[in-house]
Amino acid sequence: MKKKILISTGGSGGHVIPAITIHDHLKNDYDVAISTDLRGFKYLNNENYKTFLIDTPRLNRLILIPFSILVIFFLTIKSLLLFKREKINILISTGGYMSLPLCLAAKILKIKIFLLEPNMIIGRANKFFLNFCEKIICYDNNIINFPKKFTNKSIVLTPLLRKKYYERNNNLKIDKKFTVIVIGGSQGAKIFDELLHKTFIKISKIRPLKVIHQTNEANINTLKNLYLKNKVENIVFEFDQNLYRLLSQADLCITRAGASSLAEIACLNLPFIAIPLPTSKDNHQFQNAKYYENKNCCWIIDQNNFNQLKLEDLLLDILKNSDDFIKKKNNLENLNYKNTWNSVNQNLLKIINEN
Repeated sequence: MKKKILISTGGSGGHVIPAITIHDHLKNDYDVAISTDLRGFKYLNNENYKTFLIDTPRLNRLILIPFSILVIFFLTIKSLLLFKREKINILISTGGYMSLPLCLAAKILKIKIFLLEPNMIIGRANKFFLNFCEKIICYDNNIINFPKKFTNKSIVLTPLLRKKYYERNNNLKIDKKFTVIVIGGSQGAKIFDELLHKTFIKISKIRPLKVIHQTNEANINTLKNLYLKNKVENIVFEFDQNLYRLLSQADLCITRAGASSLAEIACLNLPFIAIPLPTSKDNHQFQNAKYYENKNCCWIIDQNNFNQLKLEDLLLDILKNSDDFIKKKNNLENLNYKNTWNSVNQNLLKIINEN
């Protein structure tokens, strides 16, 4: 009989996508299920995944501390019952506040806990449970704020990507027109909707552009009409399960800096301009982008000093200075050429099986 693994996730796509990827890596060797909150369900196809609901609220939104403790207490009891009923052997947590009751329950039942930290700064929930976990999987050796006494628990793994992102040869760019894709992440990016289209329209008067622009549903028609009115070839969309196909048609990406998003963009050898979310916990999005900037794979714009003129100047420089653009693309290729689904699969199974 296969051992049973529960993957704890929820909230944003940055947590759920790695959980889906882990599930797909382990499903042939283990009986795998996913626990998520209500927000995380929109990223999951329940026909493909066995799922459970543990809807942990955002703790910083619970004003009364005693009430917060009470909520966590009842969710921990619910998690304990889930572990016992489903006879779970291993818990894998992708981090975040959603993992708190599940990790507490796993600790009480002495169930093995594995943590995933895709960001360049260790998350607070992961840091709290370092003392109780078997291993923590990271994407780099130099995670900021990582306690030195737990270094022996850290294992570096190539970023976890959905299988379709490795199929590079099937998604070659066809359009010769320089194409920019804008993605705001699963949480959206209001500033992208308000400013970027003005820059694209202005630059398109100098050099023809194609724009692929992710936005919220209410803004789709407005953006489409603006681009059409100014004769800018465009694709405007909200959420797309096949985002990798759109990314594969682009020359340049403008994006937030969630760890999963950057790993997928980098895997496609797509140079990008990162505009990190300044309110991200412990400014982790900036550090995620800084990792790639240090390898000369991207550009970073600080949102607090962001304006239309700066973006225009940067885009025009990218369009004119092809040497820098090509160098960044080559650096991404060098970063990813050993990254394959099979190699990650073997390494992940080895981590779980050895502990």
